[in-house]
Amino acid sequence: MFNRKPDFENNILKVMKGERPERATLFELFLSPNQVNRLSQIPCPGNSDTDRLRMVVSAMEYAGYDYATCHASNLAFCPSNAHSGKQTKSLNEVSFISDWESFEKFKWPDMKAQDYSRLEKIAPYLPEGMKIMVMGPGGVLENVISIVGYDTLCYMLYEEPELVKEIFDNVGSRLVEYYDNAASADTVGMISSNDDWGFNTQTFLSPSMMREYLFPWHKKIVETVHKYGKPVLLHSCGKYTEVIDDIIDDIHYDARHSYEDNIVPIEEAYESLNGRIAVLGGIDINFLCTKTPEEIKKRCYGMLDRSWERGGYALGSGNSVADYIPLENYMAMLSVAHEYRK
Repeated sequence: MFNRKPDFENNILKVMKGERPERATLFELFLSPNQVNRLSQIPCPGNSDTDRLRMVVSAMEYAGYDYATCHASNLAFCPSNAHSGKQTKSLNEVSFISDWESFEKFKWPDMKAQDYSRLEKIAPYLPEGMKIMVMGPGGVLENVISIVGYDTLCYMLYEEPELVKEIFDNVGSRLVEYYDNAASADTVGMISSNDDWGFNTQTFLSPSMMREYLFPWHKKIVETVHKYGKPVLLHSCGKYTEVIDDIIDDIHYDARHSYEDNIVPIEEAYESLNGRIAVLGGIDINFLCTKTPEEIKKRCYGMLDRSWERGGYALGSGNSVADYIPLENYMAMLSVAHEYRK
């Protein structure tokens, strides 16, 4: 159905710089495994990390992306069986650390044991012009909440602020090392720092607490990626308006992703952010699931018309391409990027 060659330098990289790309450009945080299976043009060659990444590369090349998404290693802060495994979970499902004693007993991931070799092994299978976008194993705040539990963290911020800082520092320092290894790889063109920060109405923590415990680590992540001359985007769900100046002016992210119509519709977000930070995706997930392909195409064409001359925008969903997004609706969005001419 689709037939265009990836061109990272002239498309997604220009978008990340706030410029106009050579053609309508696509962005997604990731495609679900089932969507990858539907789009991949090769059978799964095996079960290694590199084999699975080859499937992602094939699927995203076919769909028209200029990059493919992967994790740099299998870094994880919590045991794989720590959560229920259900499609939704409580932010209070587990609490590994609740005091200094449990902090001392907690087994932090060994960074020396991390294997980043997939970033080299995928090189022979990357089409010319294509790069890898590395995403994190959750972000700083996400992993702190997974380790501590949201309610416990809220109490701890007032009762044991020094312990909270130690937990943030242990998570943040490991993620900086992870991104340092990822950004140094020749196959990697950009980094996604993915860390959900809030609800529909406000951030998880007060902006002042985020500035004290969280943002210094995000600033170090951005500095680490930028030293390799590569862009880094923030993917973060939730209401962002109270901290957008921090994101742009203090932390210095190159782009922001994750938009919902019931928080800030993408059209409004682009108008307020263009010229300050690149805007990625934003076609609301509920919209993609419930509207017709014709309605989806109309909105996508509208966003490309709105942004084409000013640049700094790539078309995509508000979050990621989940299993429950109807394939015909996803393909309708993709087709707009392939057909768009200005």
